[in-house]
Amino acid sequence: MAANQFIKSLLHPTEISALIQYKFLRSNNISKEISSWSKNKKRCYHFLKMTSGSFSSIIMELEQKYRDLVCMFYLILRGMDTIEDDMTIPKDKKIPLLRTFYEKISQKGWIFTENGPNEKDRQLLVEFDVVIEEFLLFNKEYQNIIIDITKRMGDGMADYIEKTSYSKYNIITIKEFEEYCYYVAGLVGIGINDLFITAGAKIPPTSENSKIIISMGIFLQKINILRDFTEDLNESRRFWPKQIWIKYVEEIDELILPKNKINSIYCLSEMISNTLLHVIDCLNYLFKVKDDDMLIFGFAAKPLIIAYATLALSFKNYDAFAVENKIKIRKGEAAKLALQCTDMYEVARLFKEYTKVILEKNSDSSDPNFMRINTACVQVKYLIL
Repeated sequence: MAANQFIKSLLHPTEISALIQYKFLRSNNISKEISSWSKNKKRCYHFLKMTSGSFSSIIMELEQKYRDLVCMFYLILRGMDTIEDDMTIPKDKKIPLLRTFYEKISQKGWIFTENGPNEKDRQLLVEFDVVIEEFLLFNKEYQNIIIDITKRMGDGMADYIEKTSYSKYNIITIKEFEEYCYYVAGLVGIGINDLFITAGAKIPPTSENSKIIISMGIFLQKINILRDFTEDLNESRRFWPKQIWIKYVEEIDELILPKNKINSIYCLSEMISNTLLHVIDCLNYLFKVKDDDMLIFGFAAKPLIIAYATLALSFKNYDAFAVENKIKIRKGEAAKLALQCTDMYEVARLFKEYTKVILEKNSDSSDPNFMRINTACVQVKYLIL
């Protein structure tokens, strides 16, 4: 897959140079530090790279005091998410595990070996004692923030699993969709903002900006749910809300049938229309953080613009329903975008560019979501004029 992505970027020469430049900058920034790391810390960063993909590159650009916090916070939540995602774990075992996971992260030596053999991140939990050792090196202020978010997220995940005991669908209503994304991603934004502020970052206070911080996390999670549609379907996970897809097909798995292509595209449009509602909040947060800490600004901006580029690529793209494909922007394009996130002016320009892509694709006036998408895009363009 990585080779295939590289080949795609060969058709775009500026992306090849961006890939090389981005890789060089990252390795240059961190290589001197790695030799002094403990064995446990090196293993944690190995797991970060293994489980987070391109997000690890963005984390690695942070100043060390922020980087270590985000790394361990991410690995703890990824460990819990690996339990939630694993459909081989019985619900009567999974639910109490999720509700008590916040306690496990303070128990030296705790590991979990009961994931299914095909669970891609199972090794993280097999060696979770390494993560716990590093987590317990943090001062109590940081530990308490991470424990609090882990508890709230675990309870939210468990609540939704209990709901599915009475339905084969994970999510029925749009309200439930918002709530689920809040628990699994909105809370992450709150936790990271609190960790950064506690570590001394001059960024917007969480208490005054919780709505837009949560909205950013929900935006990223909704795009993940869009991209992972067929993968989730194959694992009997159904995160697209029934309130949306029932307008287009009788059963959610019918969205992948060629005979339903037009309705599937329209359903995808409504999911994208729903996701676009968060773009204004994302931009408003970036406007607030832009002048205070450029490394943190980049950390916030890069995932958002890469996600927005993915959203633009997904729109009207039937590959979203392909059984073996997951929609991704090219690695070279992602590297180029990351390098361009130098200030708010450039980030606003990139948002404007991908908004234009969505508007140009929104040419089918018979799509029930045509006007909603057009309105959302115009609002984004108006904000960044």
